[in-house]
Amino acid sequence: MSTHYSAHTVQSPLTPSDYRPISITPILSRLIERIVVTDYIYPSFQLPPTGLGFADQFAFQPSGSTTAALVQLLHTITNLLQSNAYVIVYALDFSKAFDTVRHSTLLDKLSLLHIPDHVYNWIEAFFRDHSHCTKFGDETSSSQPITASIIQGSAIGPAAFVVTASDLGPVTYGNSILKYADDTYLVIPAANCQTCADEIDNIEQWAKENNLMLNRKKSVEIVFVPPRTRRPPDIPPPAIPAISRVDSIKALGVTVSRKFSVTQHVDNLLAACAQTTFALRTLKHHGMPIKALQTVFQATVMAKINYE
Repeated sequence: MSTHYSAHTVQSPLTPSDYRPISITPILSRLIERIVVTDYIYPSFQLPPTGLGFADQFAFQPSGSTTAALVQLLHTITNLLQSNAYVIVYALDFSKAFDTVRHSTLLDKLSLLHIPDHVYNWIEAFFRDHSHCTKFGDETSSSQPITASIIQGSAIGPAAFVVTASDLGPVTYGNSILKYADDTYLVIPAANCQTCADEIDNIEQWAKENNLMLNRKKSVEIVFVPPRTRRPPDIPPPAIPAISRVDSIKALGVTVSRKFSVTQHVDNLLAACAQTTFALRTLKHHGMPIKALQTVFQATVMAKINYE
């Protein structure tokens, strides 16, 4: 199977990393992938081997969702605030995480799962012998083998990333990591504030071993404090170079301030809904049927309000 890169118009300076593969897998292959994921990979998550864990991952699993991840994140923070003056949370960013998963490392972890040998062999064959080339104008480069990245648009790709991230965990007792795909949140209570640098170094080392890169410039730190505290706690200065401290974060689509206020999120939500309703009025003026307008309303405004 080959992956084709194509560039037709160039409006600004681009680098090779700006081009991503466009992969269209056959329907029969996709059906088999879903069987492999549903009947073998997901069940193996229930009894993970030593060194791999899936309880902190909320993406691409039957019982996972952004809502469950957000509830768990806020629940963890509020529980820690009962016995700590503040809680430090790092929202971490991995550069092009899905595009840089090394196949050999992924297969090593898959081999530890309790899946039949013939299923593992099929997965190994699925990732083997892929190549890519780049076409620009009338010029086409020679093909090069693909030894990293999970296939975009495939059914097995998301589960493969979950397996890749399954051995990432905190190094200090009392700290925790929550994941939704490549969105990773490191939670450190005030009692362990001296471990921030060690935790980030551990995550960065894990990223290097898995062919990923922690982007410190896009990662942020926020310090949560009890919302009704009378005396502000004594918070230490930021401990990690290049990771900026912010007063609010957008966690899985929801903006939360350091005192758990969601005012900014509500304001942004209302503004987005107002823009959509204005567009709907325009569509109605141009003759769109009522039933079609209702469908668009459900898919846009109600989806935002219901956090879908």
